[in-house]
Amino acid sequence: MSTPNGFPQHSGACVTRSMEGGAVQDLHAKKAGKAAKKDAGGNGALTFEDAPSAGTALNETLRLLPDELKANMKMKPLAPRPPQKPRLERAASLDEKSWRRWRRFRTSQESLTDPNETSSSNGSLQEASLSPPARGRASPCYQCCHQNSLHSSPDASEASAVGKSRGSTSDLGKRASELSSAFGGLLRGKAFTGSRPRLSQVMPARPLPPLELSVASHSLRTANRIDSDCLDYRHYSQHKFGRVSSSLSDTRLHGNGMVYDRCSTDSMKSTFSLLTPIRSKDVRSRSYLEGSLLASGALLGAEELSRYFPDRNIGIFVATWNMQGQKELPLNLDDFLLPADPDYAQDMYVIGVQEGCPDRREWEIRLQETLGPHYVMLYSAAHGVLYMSVFIRRDLIWFCSEVEYATVTTRIVSQIKTKGALGISFTFFGTSFLFITSHFTSGDSKVNERKLDYNKTIQSLTLPKNVPDTNPYRSSSSDVTTRFDEVFWFGDFNFRLNKDRETVDSILNQNPETDVSRLLAYDQLTSEMSRGSIFKGFQEADIHFRPSYKFDIGKDSYDTTSKQRTPSYTDRVVFRSRYRDDIHAVKYSSCPVIKTSDHRPVFALFRVKVRPGRDNIPLAAGQFDRELYLFGIKRRITRELQKRKEQKDQKSSSICSIS
Repeated sequence: MSTPNGFPQHSGACVTRSMEGGAVQDLHAKKAGKAAKKDAGGNGALTFEDAPSAGTALNETLRLLPDELKANMKMKPLAPRPPQKPRLERAASLDEKSWRRWRRFRTSQESLTDPNETSSSNGSLQEASLSPPARGRASPCYQCCHQNSLHSSPDASEASAVGKSRGSTSDLGKRASELSSAFGGLLRGKAFTGSRPRLSQVMPARPLPPLELSVASHSLRTANRIDSDCLDYRHYSQHKFGRVSSSLSDTRLHGNGMVYDRCSTDSMKSTFSLLTPIRSKDVRSRSYLEGSLLASGALLGAEELSRYFPDRNIGIFVATWNMQGQKELPLNLDDFLLPADPDYAQDMYVIGVQEGCPDRREWEIRLQETLGPHYVMLYSAAHGVLYMSVFIRRDLIWFCSEVEYATVTTRIVSQIKTKGALGISFTFFGTSFLFITSHFTSGDSKVNERKLDYNKTIQSLTLPKNVPDTNPYRSSSSDVTTRFDEVFWFGDFNFRLNKDRETVDSILNQNPETDVSRLLAYDQLTSEMSRGSIFKGFQEADIHFRPSYKFDIGKDSYDTTSKQRTPSYTDRVVFRSRYRDDIHAVKYSSCPVIKTSDHRPVFALFRVKVRPGRDNIPLAAGQFDRELYLFGIKRRITRELQKRKEQKDQKSSSICSIS
């Protein structure tokens, strides 16, 4: 059946299925060659002697096909059918398939746009004949394509004549390749203009589905989805640090040829996880107690440090508080441990207590309850009524060495352990830390005794013990503070103001807020540090808070007893570092809302630079006080439930009274 313009009607499926073998191509080519001739007008266009002969040729071809194929022609137009003679070949990758499609498209475009290539060399003709169009992705009807190509190509009649005179079918294979590409544009209604035909743009019939770069399964992606509270971490870290996380193992995987591209690397990791893939040989070579001596892939190395701290700085909270031996603890420690000024909590919390409460365990539970489940107690030690507790984020306990501690008693009678010092030391990644809390001799005029307490402490603290010194060439056997990278010393140093009570009160009344510079001019510790007689090499942040001693318990007024003690800055935090500018003081203040003692708690926030290390040190291996963690979290939950119950009871007990 033919259309009004002489072209036979066809279906995409029947067109593709009817093209089998070179015999069909020969038959169609010969019939098309007989029908073509030059137009008498000399305009170079081609006409047909017998237009319906094209349909007749197609009917003759269909008679040669079996009945099964004719029945299958009634199926859907794009129903796939496997080839009759499948061949075994190597599976091509996506890149190879894309390249092949682009190459076929490029070859067909060049042959259509260059008329000189229609009678090209024999090599290209042989190449075309070896790959008939039946093996393409979609082979169009040869008869229709041949007729349209005769209309569109000015050299078509010459090529047909050459093929007929030589009696060869090699040129027909090349023409079939050209016609197969040209037919795509004809089906889309793109008419050829002029003597140089052009291919129409191939567009998909519908939008392509999105391609996922990660091949992780849906269950794996949802199982590792991060909390909604942390969804802004990627944006925040890019703004703050310029990167989300550094994964040097990706580089190693590419360099060793383990993976092919970035997509393959991403597929090894969860879509929402920051965890880095671990190589098998790294697992084999690490003991997790002494670690691995290898610098690359070390647990305390640069890769892990950059992943957790891209700017290699950690936040440390250091606090000191003289409890005065009170049994009663504050109802809420939030204002003390979690001040409102910084937006984020710190990575490490170190709290030293002098004259601590009788129930030390209760104090530690209250600390755990306040800090919550994100923190664990790495270590805790005591020396009489001197307490120190070190809390750290639970994610970071694997990067700490074994924790060591030592004590010093400064009283003549050593059994009374109310005055002295307690030191705790450990290495975090490649940086060694020493924390000392002290209670020096009291008394307004006993400055020399306090200096003796300091000297005895730096000489008698036997730290470190098993953990190696990170820089032994800069250490001194007579000063414990020189054997660590970062040292924080805090406590009740008992240094007073060399001024009478009336003068101090007048200064405080004139400057009730933050201007305390006039008071610091009379401070004993500031004077002694400037002379270099105590805390050599140490620094102290600027003080902008009122004296922390001595208050009436439960009140904001200073001592109103008969002794009329002068307000003083007895509670202090000082620091030193082996390297310049490693420690940056962010905040230095007191907590005036806690009034259960005659001392106000004093705290400081620091940003401390951390360096990578090697796993040649004894590791803590995730050590923390698990019993305290569970007890503190249960206490936290109980308090929250009780608070909700009180609020509910308060709403339900509202009674309207009529007087």
